[in-house]
Amino acid sequence: MTRIFNFSAGPSALPEAVLQQAKDELLDWRGSGMSVMEMSHRGKQFSSIAAELESDLRALMHIPENYRVLFLQGGASAQFSFIPQNILGDKTKACYVKTGAWSEKAIKDAQTYCDAVVSASSENSNFTTIPDGSNWEIDTEAAYLHYTSNETIHGVEFSATPNSKGLPLVCDMSSNILSRSIDVNEFGLIYAGSQKNMGAAGVTLVIVRDDLLGKCSKRVPPVFNYTEQVKNDSMLNTPTTYSWYLMGLVLKWVQTQGGVEAMEQRNIAKSAKLYHAIDNSTFYRNPVDLEFRSRMNVPFILANDALDKEFLTAADIAGLNELKGHRSVGGMRASIYNAMPENGVDVLISFMQEFERTH
Repeated sequence: MTRIFNFSAGPSALPEAVLQQAKDELLDWRGSGMSVMEMSHRGKQFSSIAAELESDLRALMHIPENYRVLFLQGGASAQFSFIPQNILGDKTKACYVKTGAWSEKAIKDAQTYCDAVVSASSENSNFTTIPDGSNWEIDTEAAYLHYTSNETIHGVEFSATPNSKGLPLVCDMSSNILSRSIDVNEFGLIYAGSQKNMGAAGVTLVIVRDDLLGKCSKRVPPVFNYTEQVKNDSMLNTPTTYSWYLMGLVLKWVQTQGGVEAMEQRNIAKSAKLYHAIDNSTFYRNPVDLEFRSRMNVPFILANDALDKEFLTAADIAGLNELKGHRSVGGMRASIYNAMPENGVDVLISFMQEFERTH
């Protein structure tokens, strides 16, 4: 069997070592005589998986003791609504930075529950940059400031943690978590879907500081209440047990690779190679400002878009899959998350150069 290079934005490629271990343990997890998929989430075997999962994540991200870690369901999209319901408290406003499609969706959903103030927006530039932080209009009476650290669709990434002017900083890290070093202490709440850098789809990670708990409206069902989920170890309902297990395997793989710090250096090298190839071509173009180019999602446009279909067909034949850009922006997009080996980027670059030569 020949495996392809999967450039999907999510669900995305998983490390082969993780897939192999999951295959080896599919029918019998560590001598238990059963698959993880068959385990009771209340049993001792799965309890050990859950405990290792949180412990490994805390170690990799250096999560302080005054933060709770939750493994929930519904994707990051569900958190667009749950976050204001959980941490607004007695406030009626929250500040948002609009830098692409996902932050735009977060704003739209939050408007149901509060006055979602747009403190800054790069919409006028077609989301090809990050607004200058010195010009952000942050309402200091708001409950929090929300931003999306990496916009998967537009290929825009914050190069540093923004200044929230004292507000709790809330961040959607769905597409770049574990890809670069961060200081968790700078955030009030971090959330991310698992299907890009952390494992298979089905788990939504929420890391929330203690002082933001206990503010949830009584009208919110307990399963959506962070405080209640903390009390129940994220198991108020039956969790997506196999996705928890796969996430645990991915975290251990990251550890074997040298941790987040080592992954960051690899991601810098991979993305630099691909951007260099694009920038040194007259056939391809990336529209994003240099300072804010994503290391995870690299969009590029062909000089002649009539060749898009031919490019994608030839790429598929070459074993380079899922390179079509999001339908809202068109063009191409290569998602090069942690599990994408540098060799995959090299093969893509060689293909792009040959396609340019022949067209």
